[in-house]
Amino acid sequence: MTTGLRLAALRGDGIGPEIVPAAVRAADAAAAAAGMAPIRWLDLPIGQDAIDEYGSAAPEPTLAALEDVDGWILGPHDSAAYPEPHRSALNSSGTIRKRFDLFSNIRPAKAFAGAAAVVPDMDLVIVRENTQGFYADRSTFAGTGEFMPTSDTAIAMCIVTRDAVERIAREAFALARSRNGRVSIVHKANVLKLTTGLFRDVCFEVGLDFPDVEVDDFHIDAMAAHLVRRGGEFDVICTENMFGDILSDLAGELAGSLGISPSLNASASRAMAQASHGSAPDIAGQGIANPTAMMLSTAMLLRWLAGRHGDERAADAAARLEAGVEAAVAAGTRTVDLGGTASTIEFTAAVVAAIGRG
Repeated sequence: MTTGLRLAALRGDGIGPEIVPAAVRAADAAAAAAGMAPIRWLDLPIGQDAIDEYGSAAPEPTLAALEDVDGWILGPHDSAAYPEPHRSALNSSGTIRKRFDLFSNIRPAKAFAGAAAVVPDMDLVIVRENTQGFYADRSTFAGTGEFMPTSDTAIAMCIVTRDAVERIAREAFALARSRNGRVSIVHKANVLKLTTGLFRDVCFEVGLDFPDVEVDDFHIDAMAAHLVRRGGEFDVICTENMFGDILSDLAGELAGSLGISPSLNASASRAMAQASHGSAPDIAGQGIANPTAMMLSTAMLLRWLAGRHGDERAADAAARLEAGVEAAVAAGTRTVDLGGTASTIEFTAAVVAAIGRG
């Protein structure tokens, strides 16, 4: 792209104002090293800052501006700390996901040198259906999938549709083709026979269109145990919303820390980089937050945009950004969560320097 990418940066809450600028700085260094035109960044308010300015955690001016950029990186939100009615409303991340139909949540879990991983050979990707399942904020078009007919009875709906499963399964199988050629479907069809049974069956049907990809399936409880015991044996895991959320947090910790766990939310035409971890308000403002997950999420966004636009330099920038992070950690520059003493700024400087060395 001769004019360069136009990306939005939404800092969010908690440690967001620390890790999002760190990711921006690292992405700029990687883009320059790859010979890309400079990335044009648009800062947009989200979360508490947006509430203060617009009276909404995800205000319409921000959402409208996202329509006009190539992609964006979203910092974590701390909706539990918002005043009512904002605390009870759909959070800003959910609002964006629904607005842009970001149905695919891609969450890699890869151990690398210096991260003190529980499973040192882990290198898998969890492909999570992002619009349905058990989560109440995603299982209905309007309102919520969780309700109380009486004060003593609470009911939650699990929604699974063929169309939604087909499109996430195709994402998983296509991704497996570019990796090690294996997909593991995770469900609980022995108990939730209709809902997760449909998920399993449709995934297998889609797999018929990918005869070069091996496919197997596991119950969610068994997969949790397998990740601990032999997590290095899996390639791509395809599962529904809540199962994917739980497994990706587990896999992230097994790979070293949630602080190194990236994530990409995408549709066919839009993508949002968003670290898997939360806003960590207990360490916000202390300068010790680990920006690795935000940086690696940004690399995922660059690679997704490279595929969409046929931009080899953006793919090169993504690879340089990932390599820079790994090199900094391997050389001993680590934040507190990885057993080190580096501040957010010191770690970012080490990543930028590693990118510069190429």
